[in-house]
Amino acid sequence: MEDHSASRRKAYILDTNVLIHDPNSVLNFEEHRVIIPMTVLEELDKLKSGKASVSAECRAAIRLIDSILGDAEPEQIRQGVPIWRDLTRTHQGTLSVLMDTQDNTSAEYLSNELNDNKIINQLVTLQAANINTKVVLVTKDINMRLKARACGLAAEDYHNDQLVSDIRQLARGYHEMEGSFWDRVKSVETVQGMGETLHFVPRESFGDGLFLNQFIIDDEGFVGRVREVDSEKVVLVDLPRERLMNQQAWGLTPRNIHQALALNLLMDPNVHLVSLTGPAGSGKTILALAAAIEMTIVERRFNKIIATRSTPPLAEEHGFLPGTEEEKMDPWLGAISDNIEALHLNDASPSGSIEYVKEKANIQFKALNYIRGRSFQRSLILIDECQNLTPHQMKAIITRAGDGSKVVCLGNLAQIDTPYLSPTSSGLTYMSERFKGFQHGGHLQLHGVPRSVLAEYAESNL
Repeated sequence: MEDHSASRRKAYILDTNVLIHDPNSVLNFEEHRVIIPMTVLEELDKLKSGKASVSAECRAAIRLIDSILGDAEPEQIRQGVPIWRDLTRTHQGTLSVLMDTQDNTSAEYLSNELNDNKIINQLVTLQAANINTKVVLVTKDINMRLKARACGLAAEDYHNDQLVSDIRQLARGYHEMEGSFWDRVKSVETVQGMGETLHFVPRESFGDGLFLNQFIIDDEGFVGRVREVDSEKVVLVDLPRERLMNQQAWGLTPRNIHQALALNLLMDPNVHLVSLTGPAGSGKTILALAAAIEMTIVERRFNKIIATRSTPPLAEEHGFLPGTEEEKMDPWLGAISDNIEALHLNDASPSGSIEYVKEKANIQFKALNYIRGRSFQRSLILIDECQNLTPHQMKAIITRAGDGSKVVCLGNLAQIDTPYLSPTSSGLTYMSERFKGFQHGGHLQLHGVPRSVLAEYAESNL
């Protein structure tokens, strides 16, 4: 007998790009029915071979689908196999495969020459046969969503890994207050010791959204950093503004207060993950690189600096032409080389200084598609152009950090070049929000374009 309660639930049909974006996506639709078209399985099969990141995501998705379907009979696969939850040992929702059958009696809304059109035609037929079920196409392809809606189908983007609905909701890493901060505080207990000043302030003096390693700035020159926070009190580390502005890292000093805050996070040995966002020219790369060189050569906290970035096309093969991995990555990591040069422009022999730094700091250029499975000990991992990474790819890179390592993520959410990614679904946004309460993590959004007057005007007016 048919389960009418189940028939009233939604049926989510997943496109290939959703499974590539998040191989575990089939688990994120709660009690609803999840359907994988046979066309999608064929596309996954074509993409699964190779060392590219996309291939790895396809293999992960295929393995998960196989573990759910198991030894189920063909008829059960068509009707829906229960999705068992590992933690609760209960099943919630079902997974089924939509067979690619030719139904000559049904009219085709779109030409079957394209796989996207083939899937949409199948869903139109499925919706007509199941009027009590809401069929929803889930895809990262905007054009496919438009075509599906034109054919009378519901279509949605995959939002499970989007922690903010509007990029303006992304935490800046600091909170600016008008006037004096101390005018808002009714009581405070100040303790000095171990070379720092701590302020114990009642929690009610702050608004919502307070998190660890967030900075508090006012118009009177006070700068504090959140050390601890609970329902009753907030512990602030007093950071004298003059001392912040006079920080140095490999001869580089901050040009504004936001760069000073970023440098404070970068140089802190207790902060193992730093993410910096901001417009082009705001100083993200040069600050991170100067801090990395200072901590590697002078303080000897790290054995090497590993520089990597997302390359368009993302994580594709680098080819078999002669050249080392570093030589092949050099065009993509030109920003790193440019900033090393900028740090030594005033040296007597800039070229000699650059070669010395590269050798002494053991700066290595790595490709993302060769980074899987590795473990970096006592290394500073510098990831540029993080806005073009998916949450899954970001996780794969950060988990490479071994004992004594530090990860620095840089990106500009206004410069996303990867298909199917937006500022809200970017791995940089996802990671920044996920690590917002992490004791050893910090995030900061830089402002201003100190690179040049020309760059600042272009950023604002073009």
